[in-house]
Amino acid sequence: MGSVSLKIGDGTARFRGASLCSSAVNVLMLFSVLTTNLFALYAFTSSPKNQAQPTEHTHKNISFISEQVSLIIREIESSQKKLSQMEKEILGYESIDLSRPNTAIELKLFLRRHQLPLGKDSKTGITEMVASVGHSCEKSMDLLSQYMTYKVSGACPDDWSLAQRLILRGCEPLPRRRCFAKTIPKVGLHPFPISLWKPFSDKIMSWSGLGCKNFDCLNSKKLGKDCVGCFDLANGYENQRFVKARGKNDFLIDDVLALGSGGTRIGFDIGGGSGTFAARMAERNVTVVTATLNVDAPINEFIAARGLFPLYLSLDHRFPFYDNVFDIVHAASGLDVGGRPEKLEFLMFDMDRVLRAGGLFWLDNYYCATEDKKKALTRLIERFGYKKLKWVVGEKADAAGPGKSEVYVSAVLQKPVRV
Repeated sequence: MGSVSLKIGDGTARFRGASLCSSAVNVLMLFSVLTTNLFALYAFTSSPKNQAQPTEHTHKNISFISEQVSLIIREIESSQKKLSQMEKEILGYESIDLSRPNTAIELKLFLRRHQLPLGKDSKTGITEMVASVGHSCEKSMDLLSQYMTYKVSGACPDDWSLAQRLILRGCEPLPRRRCFAKTIPKVGLHPFPISLWKPFSDKIMSWSGLGCKNFDCLNSKKLGKDCVGCFDLANGYENQRFVKARGKNDFLIDDVLALGSGGTRIGFDIGGGSGTFAARMAERNVTVVTATLNVDAPINEFIAARGLFPLYLSLDHRFPFYDNVFDIVHAASGLDVGGRPEKLEFLMFDMDRVLRAGGLFWLDNYYCATEDKKKALTRLIERFGYKKLKWVVGEKADAAGPGKSEVYVSAVLQKPVRV
């Protein structure tokens, strides 16, 4: 690992790399065992030329075998090191080479190991503090050095879009910085709960790096399947979501909450658009954390301005919550991870981890581009043994053209108790 502690961010690559190396090691070990046995068979069955000195011949044979075994062991160790290096190169998580030219000084300081002043900690067993950085940062060193180049104790560069580019490349978590983030006067914020639905000024948002510079522009665009006019809190459909259905796939929030057992107090929304699900839950005294990035809009600031809890996190990152803590997990088309089945598996298992037994998983209008994708999703969900409280497959008109339709799956599932 060198001098850097790195986390594994992409389980898919690790699975494939580990399989490749494990297979190669197994083949090498089998070859070594066969070779050793052949040498032993040769040594003990060959006829000595000088029958008068059997003891000396035996010692020579033993010595010869020992030398060959030692040689084979050294070859195995060397091969294991080479295979390990190959895996690290494939996955990109061995270390970050800080000797590269133009590496930011601040990055070097952040990644330096720090010995504990009192020595080994008796509770954790650690002897030093090590910075945590996403392993894929190694593949984006130019961007990372650019991100870590700033004036210490000065104003941070206005580079949130650069940070998000790094995150989307798997460089997550990012290094901490010793500079002051840009501040925007939040004048005109409304008190809670009025803030949930009352519009606010464009001026309290950061629009740098975005194509739109106001909410009127955002509301004229389709930012995603779950965000069409989703920043218009006064007009349109956004203020009717979860309380008025437009089709059979749209479940009402009170109906879903009635299915829960043991009460619903805290929830987690994955890719939650402008935070409307969290707003509706807040009206029912349920606290919801909304995980989202700023995709073509100041989404995190907007959610916070509504008095809700945004979590700036990509779906590649392990959810920073303890096991079995949420009463409900809500996900829509933000659950789509680009058609990679094993990646969706890792995500689903992490969602299952943070959802308590008896809790609800609400799959809300998940877009199935093909029949195969719908079947794969169904098979994956069935592996978890969830109880199907509601399950609807429906079609909606495709905005791309008349006469076309898209298939969506909506479901409310209850996590079982596993022993």
